[in-house]
Amino acid sequence: MPDFEIEKEAYNKGFKYVCGVDEAGRGPLAGPVCAAAVILPEGTEIEGLNDSKKLSEKKREALFDVIKEKAIAYSIAFGTLEEIEEFNILEATFIAMNRAINGLEIKADYALIDGNRVPKGIEIPCETVIKGDAKSSSIAAASILAKVTRDRLLMEYDEKYPEYNFKKHKGYGTKEHTDLILKYGPCEIHRMSFLKKLLGEK
Repeated sequence: MPDFEIEKEAYNKGFKYVCGVDEAGRGPLAGPVCAAAVILPEGTEIEGLNDSKKLSEKKREALFDVIKEKAIAYSIAFGTLEEIEEFNILEATFIAMNRAINGLEIKADYALIDGNRVPKGIEIPCETVIKGDAKSSSIAAASILAKVTRDRLLMEYDEKYPEYNFKKHKGYGTKEHTDLILKYGPCEIHRMSFLKKLLGEK
């Protein structure tokens, strides 16, 4: 379970506001990528907090409000579909992470980034944490805010494009989703660069 040990190390070095940063939606075939940055009060315990992928949708939804209530500051941002297509998914993820960090009302002076790559353009000291959403409370909190926000957006897309059943698979490349793309063709929120192999394009 995630805890505050990594954050404590940063506080012990003299940093005052440590944010956890994570993303949701790098893998799907549709929609933007979402990132969140969260600064929790030092030593905060949130019951049930864990990597968003290990929680039920109902539990994530419940924790979403608790995290926002307890956080010193939080920010949620997107890397757009256009940015994914113009650059690539990694660059769009970095853009979203930078937007999330820069959007914090109380500015972070240190960032814990989930994964093994430091986002380009980050302006504050930071460290990467592999599988950080299972180790750091701040990163776990960010993972939940990003996942819930993106899932809610895909639920809105489902109302606009009901034939793709986005409410069920949230844009991920399930067999049902790929079958529906082949049946109806892609819509305007599909990542065309992700569909080349499926559609037989070179």
